[in-house]
Amino acid sequence: MHSTNLLLEEPIRMASILEPSKPTFFPAMTKIVGTLGPKSRSVEIISSCLESGMSVARFDFSWGDAEFHQETLENLRAAVKKSKKLCAVMLDTGGPELQVVNKSEHPISLQADALVVLTPDQDKEATPNLLPINFSGLSKSVKKGDTIFIGQYLFTGSETTSVWLEVTEVKGEDVVCLIKNSATLAGPLYTLHVSQIRIELPTLTDKDKKVISSWAVRNKIDILSLSYTRNAEDVRHAREFLSKLGDLNQTQIFAKIENVEGMGNFDEILGEADGIILSRGNLGIDLPPEKVFLFQKAAVHRCNMAGKPAVVTRVVDSMTDNLRPTRAEATDVANAVLDGSDAILLGAETLRGLYPVETISTVGKICAEAEKVYNQDVYFKRAVKCVGEPMTHLESIASSAVRAAIKVKASVIICFTSSGRAARLIAKYRLPMPILSVVIPRLKTNQLRWTFSGAFQARQSLIVRGIFPILADPRHPAESTNATDESILKVALDHGKTAGVIKPHDRVVVFQKVGDSSVVKIIELEN
Repeated sequence: MHSTNLLLEEPIRMASILEPSKPTFFPAMTKIVGTLGPKSRSVEIISSCLESGMSVARFDFSWGDAEFHQETLENLRAAVKKSKKLCAVMLDTGGPELQVVNKSEHPISLQADALVVLTPDQDKEATPNLLPINFSGLSKSVKKGDTIFIGQYLFTGSETTSVWLEVTEVKGEDVVCLIKNSATLAGPLYTLHVSQIRIELPTLTDKDKKVISSWAVRNKIDILSLSYTRNAEDVRHAREFLSKLGDLNQTQIFAKIENVEGMGNFDEILGEADGIILSRGNLGIDLPPEKVFLFQKAAVHRCNMAGKPAVVTRVVDSMTDNLRPTRAEATDVANAVLDGSDAILLGAETLRGLYPVETISTVGKICAEAEKVYNQDVYFKRAVKCVGEPMTHLESIASSAVRAAIKVKASVIICFTSSGRAARLIAKYRLPMPILSVVIPRLKTNQLRWTFSGAFQARQSLIVRGIFPILADPRHPAESTNATDESILKVALDHGKTAGVIKPHDRVVVFQKVGDSSVVKIIELEN
């Protein structure tokens, strides 16, 4: 995969760097996914997270039980009503994740150059010489000289809280390892990762299926994050499973790329998935550190050209315990935006971090600054060239709407849509102005009952850069008459005015369907 050149608007005036940033209704065009957990599950904290810019709430089922996550979700719903901010729900599967089990929860100090045994016997107590794991097939998967990494919760790369092991011997089901660095493991669970080795476990495990069949169905989740996606068949299998679970046939599947196998099959995975999550923590273990940025740039570019959301993880690890990110982390967030990422995913920073609200706010501010210097003109030309000719009808109209909005310096694009596809196509071209996506519900039936679609589609666009959805009155059909067109348009314009993105004498580009045709029109507002 080939990386792309940095898209940066030039020149940047040094004086402009010193100008204070102006607060806006939409903190940033780039979206923020926040993982909810012990430090971020109260109604008050979640409300503040939503106000600060979180638009997707992630529920990580690699830890915690369904009851804990259900209580958190109920608090999220209360916070959505309180803050009047729409929020999507993402379920992150555990997948074939290997874990070290420490039932005593006492800290375990491991010394460099000593030996430690990894055993599948979980009845044994964890000690500096013996670590029980949740997988009996490790001894069949590894050989002498292989590298194993163990870290708490998520990989931090800290040499004091995570440990590198080298396999020296396999004894039956036990694996004997040489400890490469001194470290202290604290807590009940640690994640174990074997570098560039395939673990013979299904990507969608029985535990994942149980969670999806119960918790996910009950709560009609918007997005499934498929951990450790290794090939396109993993995505197809997950989609087939969801298709049999009622409303979950509308749930989007985001493939989480976490290892070299998934990276090698990236193009076929992208073709099947609705979006991609680049899990840089695990990739940083499977890949040499100097190669991670190359994969990030190449993968995000491919997602951009395919018009599918790209989500980047592990950006401000230090904010788990600190109020400010490091300079390198702040630059990393900005570079992810300049690469073309749709969203930034925060894990430990909001899950168990001390400053979840401040972290979301800080990341949003960095994203907003990077967006100001994003070279949209260069990107637009590249995207159009990649699409080629002949374009599809919808792609042609969408790109024309973008071109018109740029030429007339529109303050916003208003897009009427039912499936959300039109708004995503417009967003693909990375506009400098927001897209107000007016999702008009469709009435559907399965011969037993009538239901409205639209809520899923509105929330799912909350992970796409630049789209800000509004759910329209279901009594208005998607291909509406002039009278209903005008009433829905007024609602969208009023929302834009309230948000402060539309002012008197502004120009607004409207994308809508009239009969079988798609139409782009430019409106110049009066007082």
